[in-house]
Amino acid sequence: MQRRKFLQNTITTSIGASVLPTGAFAFSNLGKAKKYPYQLKYAPHIGMFKNLAGENVLDQLNFMADQGFTAFEDNEMRKRPVAEQEAMAKVMQDRGMEMGVFVAHTIYWTEPNLTSGKKEYRDEFLKEIEASVEVAKRVNAKWTTVVPGFVDLHLEHGYQTANVVESLKQAAAILEPHEITMVLEPLNFRDHPGLFLKKSAQAFEICKAVGSPSCKILFDIYHQQITEGNLIPNIEASWDEIAYFQMGDNPGRKEPTTGEINYKNIFKYIDGRGFNGILGMEHGNSQSGKEGELAVIKAYQEVDNF
Repeated sequence: MQRRKFLQNTITTSIGASVLPTGAFAFSNLGKAKKYPYQLKYAPHIGMFKNLAGENVLDQLNFMADQGFTAFEDNEMRKRPVAEQEAMAKVMQDRGMEMGVFVAHTIYWTEPNLTSGKKEYRDEFLKEIEASVEVAKRVNAKWTTVVPGFVDLHLEHGYQTANVVESLKQAAAILEPHEITMVLEPLNFRDHPGLFLKKSAQAFEICKAVGSPSCKILFDIYHQQITEGNLIPNIEASWDEIAYFQMGDNPGRKEPTTGEINYKNIFKYIDGRGFNGILGMEHGNSQSGKEGELAVIKAYQEVDNF
């Protein structure tokens, strides 16, 4: 009970009493508030707090750290200039933040690549995996996202699976010596129709077939709510192959508490299993401006109080 009261008091300190105008409170008190003691490693992304922190990426990282976030993710990290990558890595190191995922390769959204088994596509993928190793080293990343791409309508599903597994085995051989893990992300059929990898059981099957510590699952709670639901049982069933989580509420893909997903219970389950990895905040803000950014912070403090 004492801990619950402490967390409630911290929420009030960080966000401000409800009787105060949210925007007015943002600059008068937010920067001076104590870091919120999150129980899990939630990872914001660039742009999520740009109104409160400014456009500069380093200022945004520092703002995240000031609010108590201990992780960060950036899908576009491999496309950033090397100097910017190094500067971001230094801020994260200085502020005690872990780097989450970045996308390791070109994702084929509308035509088959890895599912086809064609050598030119596999060679391109493996070359990009090799390049992403250098990015990961530069920013101290342990995980990188892989999406196997579009289905091949000319091949039976089993052949497509075999083609994907072979590409991932070769990629894992590149990653293993560096202790980097590619995390396979199943994506939902509504937002990304036609992609090969859709469900957690499918990703589990592929990871078992690859059989490498460098090939695991990125379980995106938003995507899997749409595709299959039954979230906690599916997380439990695929637990041994999950290395990373991402989230967004449904419908809308905004912060927790804005949709139908009971994130407090999900986070309680994940924490109860002893998960020590990162949970990426891969969603938009339900409200615009500074007030919307404060609402995101408040939402995570709420669902972290489990």
